Amino acid sequence: MIATNVRMYLLLVVTWMRAAAQYRGSLALLTAGSFVVNGLDIAAIWVIFAHTTRLGGFTLPEVMFLYGTAGVSFALADMLAGNTDKIGAYIKSGAFDTMLIRPVSPFVQLAADSFSPPRFGRLGQAVVVLGIALPQLGVPWSRAWMIPVMILCGLVIFIAIWTIAGAAQFLLVDAPEVANAFTYGGNQLTQYPFSVYGGELVRGVTFIVPLAFVNWQPGLYVLDHADPLGLPYALRFASPVAALIMALLATLAWRAGLRRYRSTGS
Repeated sequence: MIATNVRMYLLLVVTWMRAAAQYRGSLALLTAGSFVVNGLDIAAIWVIFAHTTRLGGFTLPEVMFLYGTAGVSFALADMLAGNTDKIGAYIKSGAFDTMLIRPVSPFVQLAADSFSPPRFGRLGQAVVVLGIALPQLGVPWSRAWMIPVMILCGLVIFIAIWTIAGAAQFLLVDAPEVANAFTYGGNQLTQYPFSVYGGELVRGVTFIVPLAFVNWQPGLYVLDHADPLGLPYALRFASPVAALIMALLATLAWRAGLRRYRSTGS
């Protein structure tokens, strides 16, 4: 079943990419525009460091590392499942009903629908930032193994949040901004060291919505930093556990939403 869903997802993505490739000039401009627009975030960080040497106790390369790892995870999640935040519009238009009668998972259809190649611009920008930061940090191999783990776990956590937020729209059809608050808002939050935020907020995104396990807790291990809040050291290795829990919750939320879905009749 999983292999079939993956194959169908790739087929749908390739179909949308072929359609987009018919307008090569527009595709190139949109991708470049996405790269530049997302680059404004890192430009803001550079402006901050033009007036200080540390942000929340972290140097510029360290902040770029946190930004890049979270950015790669978020960009991949956006490509794979970002379209789920539009489920409310599909429900109101009746398009979601069409997905339910096709012999393909409705989640796969929704995630792949209207796949936008310019999303690669966001991913490329995050990869560039991470590529610039890593050589300056000189992370030893004894800790570097955590980097791909945290990116993968961050990807799962972001997809899970997107899925849960999308599932909520089975009940809150007219509230896509609720989903954006946790997805795009979560991405903005993880771009900076959590040491610049209040302690209650950090605990909330550690034990309630586990955004701290995207790049903060594992990042403390990679960068060999002490936790400003003095949270247990073991949390630095808990990203896989957080990702697994979020994946299970997302699966349950999506299935519950489907069971309670009633057609709009449109």
